[in-house]
Amino acid sequence: MASNQADIGRFEERSLAELVNKEHETIGLSSRTREVALKAGLALLLTLAMTFIALPIVALFLKSPPETILRSLHDPVVMDALRLSMTTSTITTIIVVVMGTPVAYVSARFHYFGKDMADSLIDLPVIMPPAVAGIALLMAFGRMGIVGQHLNALGISIAFTTLAVIIAQVFVSSPFYIRQARTSFEDVDLAYENAARTLGASRVYTFFHVILPIAMNGLISGAIMAFARSLGEFGATIMFAGNFQGRTQTMPLAIYTAMQGDLDVSLCLAIILVAISFLVIVLVKILTRRVYKNVRN
Repeated sequence: MASNQADIGRFEERSLAELVNKEHETIGLSSRTREVALKAGLALLLTLAMTFIALPIVALFLKSPPETILRSLHDPVVMDALRLSMTTSTITTIIVVVMGTPVAYVSARFHYFGKDMADSLIDLPVIMPPAVAGIALLMAFGRMGIVGQHLNALGISIAFTTLAVIIAQVFVSSPFYIRQARTSFEDVDLAYENAARTLGASRVYTFFHVILPIAMNGLISGAIMAFARSLGEFGATIMFAGNFQGRTQTMPLAIYTAMQGDLDVSLCLAIILVAISFLVIVLVKILTRRVYKNVRN
């Protein structure tokens, strides 16, 4: 009798163990199925996203044969727009770097009353609609603007000139540099700065010989992004500077104008901007990786 009960007990234990194992197998199979389904869904989503982004760019190149691009490069509209855009964007980048570097350093290292408000004001052009930025600049520096009316009385006109293009580009691109520069300065270990100051170095000497070399890659990355942003500026420029060939017509404005008459010119300028944008992305990625390597080391 006792032997029978023991056999029954062992049978029940084996049955229970088998049920548990089957349940674990079922759960494991279900878990693997869900994991496979999740990976498949993510792969499909990534494929759709990449296709959505790549398709217009590929179409741009397919609709622009090399011989057409080379022929359009000699068009006066293309040459004037390219020359003006490169010149104004270079000047803009220099201004942004010279003015933005001290601002970024102060924002990164010092605490003062209204700092959050100042940082928010610096970042405002990033989210401000370009058309609004153009109207705001016109109300400030136009002939009847708050500052412009006094300059106009002195015979100085800013609106609808090449200077207006540069001002519009500085306004919209400066936050890109200042934000990146601020982050780069914040990443510099205070121990280096304190050590230099302890050894008798002035704050200016410490900035140029200790802090600036360490943050240089980040600053260059920010300058490249500011250059790219100024090169692609459209809304604020057309509102504040107008669209005059050779004087205020940058590449984005020339694309807009050429779309109404000569599609080949428009495509040529668009491909140039795409190539520059891709080059900017590559350079920023390279510099960013160098920054991370320096931080790790």
